[in-house]
Amino acid sequence: MSETRKLVAILAADIAGYSRLVGADEDRTLARLRGLRSDLIDPAISVNHGRVVKRTGDGILIEFRSVIDAVRCAIEVQNGMVERNAGLPPERRIEFRVGIHLGDVVEESDGDLMGDGVNIAARLEGIADRGGICISRQVLDQVEGKLDLTYRELGRQNLKNIVKPVEVHAILFDTAVAPGSQFLATANLKQEIRYCKAPDGVRLAYATVGTGPPMLRSAHWLGHLEYDWELPIARHFLLGLANNHTLIRYDARGNGLSDWDVKEISLDAWVSDMETVADAAGLTRFPLLGFSQGCAVSIAYAVRHPERVSHLILYGGFAAGTNKRPDVTAADRERFAAMKTLVKQGWGADNPAFRQIFTSMMMPTATKDQEDAFNELQRLSGSPECATRYLETVANLDYANSCPR
Repeated sequence: MSETRKLVAILAADIAGYSRLVGADEDRTLARLRGLRSDLIDPAISVNHGRVVKRTGDGILIEFRSVIDAVRCAIEVQNGMVERNAGLPPERRIEFRVGIHLGDVVEESDGDLMGDGVNIAARLEGIADRGGICISRQVLDQVEGKLDLTYRELGRQNLKNIVKPVEVHAILFDTAVAPGSQFLATANLKQEIRYCKAPDGVRLAYATVGTGPPMLRSAHWLGHLEYDWELPIARHFLLGLANNHTLIRYDARGNGLSDWDVKEISLDAWVSDMETVADAAGLTRFPLLGFSQGCAVSIAYAVRHPERVSHLILYGGFAAGTNKRPDVTAADRERFAAMKTLVKQGWGADNPAFRQIFTSMMMPTATKDQEDAFNELQRLSGSPECATRYLETVANLDYANSCPR
């Protein structure tokens, strides 16, 4: 069998919740899908010079000669689906997830495409929102400045069965309705995101916002420098901190815009990361705000660098993790084990059963909007595997002996 190697733009798409749609009404779903192919999808592919490599029941793989053509096709389809889903209840909507990558592929004699280029596009599709588009950095480099689009940076993500982390961006269709962008603009604030490298090579993302004397806020799990401003439960708190200070925040290793694929997650690594960020931001003496498990990191940092910490503010922290508390019971350990299983199996998933259990434990009085935002934060802030490692590490924190210092 002969084969040809080439560099192409690959678009992978599938239907979110396809099995549920077919199970609820197979005839109607298949009829709608056939109509969408003939009226919207196939014409968009043709106009943008795409070639259908293969179709599955709920997905499609398309090759494009140009990255711009691939992105234009995806936007045309997704915008068309917004119109076609208008007025339909959520359980009846057909919503596509799309991933686009520019990569090296092998074309076999029958026209099929193989290789990492295809695999990465498929993995990007898997992490895209319903009705959304995720693109790799290689795609962004080709379209930035050529298409009138805005993007949300999702950081370097460790995609399943892909050896190296992939830098991922999500296309934003309407920035006017993005709560984070709108909130920052209304507050007359501009956030700048920068990167630095930890001693073990992990890339850390940090952000500055506001004016005035600096304040460093610790990182914690469930963090994302951009998306935090969209959270109803977080943005006013952040605004309050930025009103009178230059607020410096950072995403912890394994979280948000920092590297997800990391070897070490430990208290020592977290303290080292705080040192790296403080140095990169040019901080000499500053108030340090520890938040949640970041309290342990902040205390450890202050013990190591008392000359740099002018004030130590601790909020929502604890002196010992679940497994280190003297009053921990067998039932407590069972609940913790169940929580780890839930996180590993359903972190950030669309499954409402998992979302309700986890969110109710974390935020028992949350509104529906807060629940939805919190579920999205899970997906954006880290992988299920990394979130599980975080839970285990935090459960074994014990810094009570450091508190008197």
